[in-house]
Amino acid sequence: MKFQGVLFFPVTPFAVDGSLDEERLARHIENGVTAGAGGVFVACGTGEFHALTPDELERATRVAVETTAGRVPVLAAAGGPTPVARDHAARVARAGADGFLLLPPYLVTAPQRGLVRYVEEVTAASDLPVIFYQRGTARLTAETAAEIAALPKVVGLKDGLGDIERMHRIVRAVRAVPGTEDFQFFNGLPTAEMTAPAYQGIGVSLYSSAVFAFAPEIALAFHGALAAGDRPLVDTLLDEFYGPLVRLRDEVPGYAVALVKSGVALRGLDVGGVRAPLVDPAPEHVARLAKLIDRGLEVVGA
Repeated sequence: MKFQGVLFFPVTPFAVDGSLDEERLARHIENGVTAGAGGVFVACGTGEFHALTPDELERATRVAVETTAGRVPVLAAAGGPTPVARDHAARVARAGADGFLLLPPYLVTAPQRGLVRYVEEVTAASDLPVIFYQRGTARLTAETAAEIAALPKVVGLKDGLGDIERMHRIVRAVRAVPGTEDFQFFNGLPTAEMTAPAYQGIGVSLYSSAVFAFAPEIALAFHGALAAGDRPLVDTLLDEFYGPLVRLRDEVPGYAVALVKSGVALRGLDVGGVRAPLVDPAPEHVARLAKLIDRGLEVVGA
């Protein structure tokens, strides 16, 4: 399972009564795949994994699988307590996904040996390939990362810490393990484009793009400019779109998800609000987001 291009992390639409809106999820995913997504990661961080029931996770995964119809890989999330994460993994497999993104254990801070054990036990619940998500309480040493990368079903590591030195050591340690030539690394920071040039410098070119969910034209233009070494366009987008977006995002906890949902609505698809404990953006923040989208589209000529 090899990825290339921009990775799409769709939001999870909710109907007026708060239930999962499968029809709008299908439309949202179809829009992203048609726009050129390199892969679909459904019901993950941007998709409010933390707020979904196991049944909703399975249903959302099935919608993604049916909608993409094999055009791009589909992964969904699993995580939390070990028995729950194992159940998630089994459900995602049953729904037909190509793999799953393994989020950290819930709340506890574990020793390195415990993190390896967690991955071993969750990956045993299905035959699917697994990408491990380093973030929160799951902080790997280079040695532990290499041990996890050598596990049979683990095919990638996504970094949500932003510690470039740590990640550089991890990349080098994993690459020294025989048989990991196809192992893939991902930049998983919020608004990952802001750090994409730095990650590119340590050999991590793949990243998740929340912006792609509501402005694929901007996300694709940035990705293309970064790959082509077009520094003027990269810098303009960082200065005039992504930087201001991050400043707006950081004004309220949870806006890394809530603003994305508002952006999708601004572009024509009402996907409902966010579930507690997140909150929907204030009207003035939505207005600022609309102006940023307009400016980004202007920069890329869309």
